[in-house]
Amino acid sequence: MTAIKRLLHSLPYAASTTLTRLVLFTFARWEVHGREHLPADGPLVLVANHLDNLDPPLVAASARPRRVHPMAKRELFEVPLVGWWFWAYGAFPVRRFSSDMGALRVARNYLRNGEVVLMFPEGTRSRGAGMRAALPGAAMVALLAKAPVVPVAITGSRVRKPHVFWAGLLRRRPRITVTFGEPFMLDAKVPGADAAEAGTDRMMRAIAAMLPEELRGVYGEETSGEVVAVRARDGKRPARPADGAPIAEPEADGLPEADATFDANGDGDGASGGDGEQRRDG
Repeated sequence: MTAIKRLLHSLPYAASTTLTRLVLFTFARWEVHGREHLPADGPLVLVANHLDNLDPPLVAASARPRRVHPMAKRELFEVPLVGWWFWAYGAFPVRRFSSDMGALRVARNYLRNGEVVLMFPEGTRSRGAGMRAALPGAAMVALLAKAPVVPVAITGSRVRKPHVFWAGLLRRRPRITVTFGEPFMLDAKVPGADAAEAGTDRMMRAIAAMLPEELRGVYGEETSGEVVAVRARDGKRPARPADGAPIAEPEADGLPEADATFDANGDGDGASGGDGEQRRDG
């Protein structure tokens, strides 16, 4: 009975991922590099740049055979049928613009169970304009769970829809690449604000190193040697949505104080933190 339940639980994800791979093979020149950097098992935090709504299923299809659990904004789970699909897919909700310790605990528990969590630290699509400064939510999750981080660089996913389908039929398929970097650990004796911001900068620069210069944004050569991060401010909708939170010292159970904001994946396919203020430390 347990085996049957596991099979039924995995079917929606397997079907969705297979369909995504079929669409990519048919309508794009899809390339995956560095898949050997993905551990075969154990906890893993995938962090990626964000170009388009296609990115979450694109990364999931590229990370096969590992199953990926992406964060998504709570509103998506409230839509009939769509919400069911998100639950079945293995995504989990985060409440935007407010404290959501539940989302943080869900991410931590997935990692404790040896599973893969996907986060987009920018929190919103850059639309090809170069990476934005990121909030430190993903870094805090990796620090608290003591899980390895794998940076993921995406190029070419910002395609015109439905034009891309006609282009595919005419053999003018866009080139879409997903590159997985080498895994690394974020080390900190106490996972507080400074450690999370430094970890965020390290993650984003690892992604930037695998991207062409025009997509590196604020993590380009001009900010080399600086710590580029965004600190959220509570109580306002962000002018530039982003993943993360103002980070507080952990309580006894390892989680931030209740007044911290933890959000991820904004603008269309996720959730974001409070009003951001970019910080650069030289």
